[in-house]
Amino acid sequence: MKIRILGPLHAETDGVPVVPSAAKTRQILALLALHPGRPVPVATLKEELWGPLPPCSAHSTLQTYILRLRRSLAAALGGPYGSEGTTEAGGATTGTTEAGGTSNRTTEARGTSNRTTETQGTSTETRRTTARATGPARARDLLATGHDGYLLRISEENVDAFAFQRAAQAGHTAFADGDSARAARLLREALALWKGPALVDVRAGAALRIHAARLEESRLLATERRLDAELRLGLHGELLAELVELTRLHPANERLHAQAMVAFYRAGRQSEALQLYRGLRRRLVEELGLEPAPQLQRLHQAMLSVDPRLDTPAHGGRPTPTFDLYAA
Repeated sequence: MKIRILGPLHAETDGVPVVPSAAKTRQILALLALHPGRPVPVATLKEELWGPLPPCSAHSTLQTYILRLRRSLAAALGGPYGSEGTTEAGGATTGTTEAGGTSNRTTEARGTSNRTTETQGTSTETRRTTARATGPARARDLLATGHDGYLLRISEENVDAFAFQRAAQAGHTAFADGDSARAARLLREALALWKGPALVDVRAGAALRIHAARLEESRLLATERRLDAELRLGLHGELLAELVELTRLHPANERLHAQAMVAFYRAGRQSEALQLYRGLRRRLVEELGLEPAPQLQRLHQAMLSVDPRLDTPAHGGRPTPTFDLYAA
């Protein structure tokens, strides 16, 4: 079973989509997917669905949702959930013939044809029965009942959120090792797994909101580190449009503003770099009563004094994030 939560919820098993339409069933599937192979306690599921004060009927209602989810899985795995999986035995009919050459051969041929048809029919029915029997069994095995909870018996490799985390971590490690090209490639591959905001079409309770926020923070950090790597590779011109959009979406993010300032400066657009700083400082002062971070203030001063260290990307040396170029 493969599940995507980095964007719209999508799940499939044996290539067949399994995405429940009911809101609470989708919540259960998403929360179980974020704990692959590990039981999620009933109490956690109840709080996710109904908050800290679940109704008296919560336990039985939760069991109903689990049953519906298993039925969806069983249908995708080959048979309706709850089918008996029994077959009616059909005996082969033995035909008798009267003596007679041609008549006997004709009758025997017809008998052979009938037996072949019966055999094919029995084989088809056996396959259908097997599907009915294995579908529910596989669904119960896939969505299992654990100690005081439920779990999806899948590996982390089958959930896109965990694939993203592994690829992003490899990218962060490559950046720390000074391999900007590899870091940029790995982080781009990790970010390509995102098809929209995490759990964008799932109604989220307390637990899912925390998971979604953590994933979005990891996504932003991976984006920032990719931009750092690509700025070190001298790709400031190619990054300008993206950075303008990112600073618009994150108007108080000082790290993104530092990257945008450096990109504009290296592209020969010093005035726009300084304008970005003034706009950020105004927002921070007016809305939060704060001055920009010391690193950003020193970056601003370096641009005003046309510090030659800003002119060219740093291909070698210590792999410093753009925001920390002028750290104390």
